[in-house]
Amino acid sequence: MVKPVNDKLDQAVADARRARDEREQGYRERSLKMYPHICGRCAREFSRANLHELTVHHRDHNHSNNPDDGSNWELLCLYCHDNEHQRQLEADQGIASTATDELASATFNPFADLKSMMDKDS
Repeated sequence: MVKPVNDKLDQAVADARRARDEREQGYRERSLKMYPHICGRCAREFSRANLHELTVHHRDHNHSNNPDDGSNWELLCLYCHDNEHQRQLEADQGIASTATDELASATFNPFADLKSMMDKDS
């Protein structure tokens, strides 16, 4: 009677290994092996514990374009990935995004009068 239990266990292990091998052939697993576990935008680092928060972004937005060299992939955290797709949606709708160079520069300088304030305390 021990034999059928072992057969089921052996089958479960074989199925798990086969599923792992199939996953590793997917573009996510291939890109995680190819690139460091760091977001390409915000440079946040990922460990095994939070690796599920790191996504694969297709630069040309074509999920079928998965070259072996990974040239169409970019690892992005969930937040940067969402932001990238939101920017793409806005661009498709003709909504201009605010680029950093278009923003007005700050005019307030909190340290402008620091030297005179320090001299008063002396």
